[in-house]
Amino acid sequence: MARIVSHAKLESPSARAKLKRGRQPHLQSLVTGKAALGYQRQADAPSGRWFVRRNIGGRYLVQNLGLADDDRHVAADGSAVLTFEQARARALEVLAQASGEDVPRGRLTVRKTCARYIEAMEQRGQRTLETERRFAALVLPELGDLEVRELTAERIRKWHAGLASRPALLRSSRDAKKRNTKAPPEDEEAVRRRRASANRVLTMLKAALNHAYDEQWVSNNEAWGRRVKPFRDVDAARVRYLQVVEAKRLINASPPGFRDLVQAALQTGARYSELCRLLVEDFNPDAGTIHVRRSKSGKGRHVILSDEGVAFFTQLTAGRPGDNWMLHNHGRVQRALARERERLENAGEPAAKANVNDRGEWRAAEQGRLMRDACEHGKIKPPISFHGLRHTWASLAAMAGVPLLVIAKNLGHTDTRMVEKHYGHMAPSYVADAIRAGAPKFGFKPDKKVVGLAAR
Repeated sequence: MARIVSHAKLESPSARAKLKRGRQPHLQSLVTGKAALGYQRQADAPSGRWFVRRNIGGRYLVQNLGLADDDRHVAADGSAVLTFEQARARALEVLAQASGEDVPRGRLTVRKTCARYIEAMEQRGQRTLETERRFAALVLPELGDLEVRELTAERIRKWHAGLASRPALLRSSRDAKKRNTKAPPEDEEAVRRRRASANRVLTMLKAALNHAYDEQWVSNNEAWGRRVKPFRDVDAARVRYLQVVEAKRLINASPPGFRDLVQAALQTGARYSELCRLLVEDFNPDAGTIHVRRSKSGKGRHVILSDEGVAFFTQLTAGRPGDNWMLHNHGRVQRALARERERLENAGEPAAKANVNDRGEWRAAEQGRLMRDACEHGKIKPPISFHGLRHTWASLAAMAGVPLLVIAKNLGHTDTRMVEKHYGHMAPSYVADAIRAGAPKFGFKPDKKVVGLAAR
């Protein structure tokens, strides 16, 4: 079994000058248990030498790389005399040639590490758009050009804290300049949201750095490991959901096309992105299910529908080809046709020839403005996001006594932890029943003239 290589400080001539001279080499691991970058300097030598040491079947194979830049009168030339970075890069090239593996060449920067991580996500079939956007806007401008070996826990903590204190970014197209909102967070809820967002970006960065460590491109993960902690107690946001009467008002206030999307969300608890990808053939009227082919985690699931849900999707899909999008953004298609007719009329051509290459599928972020308008027209105060319709389905199901495990399965969670966190307090329980039955009563009698809006 290979011995663990102690991590010697070899990065600068001053650090190497403090090391013991002689035959004993000083090593930094390159591939755990298999290869290390070595440095050795004889007692009377003006400079040390670099070498790479490989463990092959329990035997060590040593290959010389060149002299170290210890002598300040001899500058590193990248060939005979090497800096630490040059020696490490050459050692990795030697390992790559020996093993045929795709080891990153040259300086392993955070930018290169993030790119390699996104490539790995694509190879696993995972969605990468959100990760790419967050890396580009929030990680790479500040950390992108730093070498992974240069990262320290203090540097990452400072960057993480800065994310939480800066204003949120406005949504923009992929290549547009990123813009902040007008003011940094001030109230307690705004601070909580920014810290929760900073935690999500930190998780993405750690995942990319851990990928580099797992692939053995870096020898240790001390800088971003246990020493860098996320903000605590920032994910427990109050779940906003609609009462049934509010949900009906929202449906009635939604324009055609978007109304179908809203009803589909309320009947399934599915995410917006999942609804956008549904095909007509994904509805099984015999089993009463909707097949979500790919969820947020990359896995599929079958959503069980109520009788009302089966009736809704039966009407929505009746007589339509199975390969059609189940839900259509008719508004965007109509607007595109109107612009094309106007263009043809201005060009002196018949408007009847207008045609657009748009299948009418719902696209990313198209629901936001329509949801805000529907909340305003339906008098939903405070307004709710489209994702709140998922919370609405889960909350109403929990209050109706549906077991949390069943809710978790329909929502696509692997266990009940997230469901218990957000909806557990709404479910009927022994504790709630016991308190309502046995808690002290003080003779309060409600005024019969006071009636809640939902009861009118």
